[in-house]
Parts: sequence; structure tokens; C-alpha cells
Amino acid sequence: MRTLGLSILLLAAAAATSRAQQWEVGGIGGGGFLSNVAVAGPVGSATAGFQTGAAFGAFFGNNLYGHIGGELRYAYLQSNLQLSSGGSSASFAGTAHVVHYDLILRTTPRNSRVQFFAAIGGGMKVFRGTGAEAAYQPLSQYGYFTKTQALKPMASVGGGIKYFITRKVCLRTEFRDYITAFPKELIAPAPGAKFGSILHDFVPMVGLSYEF
Repeated sequence: MRTLGLSILLLAAAAATSRAQQWEVGGIGGGGFLSNVAVAGPVGSATAGFQTGAAFGAFFGNNLYGHIGGELRYAYLQSNLQLSSGGSSASFAGTAHVVHYDLILRTTPRNSRVQFFAAIGGGMKVFRGTGAEAAYQPLSQYGYFTKTQALKPMASVGGGIKYFITRKVCLRTEFRDYITAFPKELIAPAPGAKFGSILHDFVPMVGLSYEF
């Protein structure tokens, strides 16, 4: 957690030192749709990943120029762990936290009522297994659920639309893809099993923001 705290401070410093002409703060919510990775085991194949879950967050942004800005963001995601093979599956409670800073590129001027934007940036994602470990687990020939946490560097890409309800209040619909290495600390490969390496978390969201 010390590494996460340092990452938050560094990201906050990056946002604070920017010469912003206009600020924006808001909240957002949606859902996380995570990809699975292939598991090749000595007795067959399976998939490992996370179940679909709710996502909630907040952001603090600045608008530097007509088409360029930046946002410091935090999101909480409900991300239960899952193993599947054939018609069988096993799950384990889990959550995730993301902190990142994105560069915002608008395709329309800042004073437009409807604004389209693209986002690219990076930060950190903390995966947490929160379920109760058991001596026996279905599909343990492929992997084991663990009650632990893993901190992973994360890339963030996406985009969206902003619609100004009033001169200061904005409705946002957007999409992010949070890309990390697969957290094998949470779903530990069984002996002889090989897991895929890259995990995508596709997160559509809707929110409100206020500019000042």
C-alpha cells in the first residue's frame, strides 16, 4: 500500500502543477466487463478472469488549452474472481481499485455544448481477493483462489462525449479500457498450468461533472 500511496501523490502532483485555465470535478458510475485469459493445463483447458461488476469513481480535471486537458481519476470496481472449464465454474469474492492520470484530447472546442474526447494515460490497479479460502476448490487442477492483493501498473485508454446541461454542469458518457498484467497472485496457477498474461477491463460509465 505504500507504493499505491506514492503513486497517488505523484499523480496528484502532476495534475496540480499543470497551468490549468479551467477546472472540472465530478462523479461517475457504470460497470466493469473484464476479459478472460486462457489456461492450458496438463489435464485440459480453462479460462481465468473476473466476473462483471459495478464500477464507481470520481475525477478531478483541468482544461489546459482549446483541445487539451488532463484528469486525475479514482475508481472502485466489484471484480469477483472466476475459473471456468466446460460447463463448470468456480468463483471467489474480489474487488479492485484504480488510480490514474489521463491526457484528454478534445475533437471540438472547449466552449462547444457537445464535446467528443479521447483519453490516454496510466496509473496503478490494486486487485484484492476478499473471499474465504477453502481446503477444497472446484477446478483446482487449473488454479487456486487466494485472499491477498496485487498491485499492477496500468494503461488507460478510452473516450467519450460531454454534453453541457447548463454552462457549468455537464453530463458525460464514456468508456475506458484498463490494461494490466494478469494478477497471478490472486488466481495462482496450479502445477503445470500456464496462464495468459494480459487482462483488459472494459468499463462504460455515465456521470455528472461541474466546471469552475
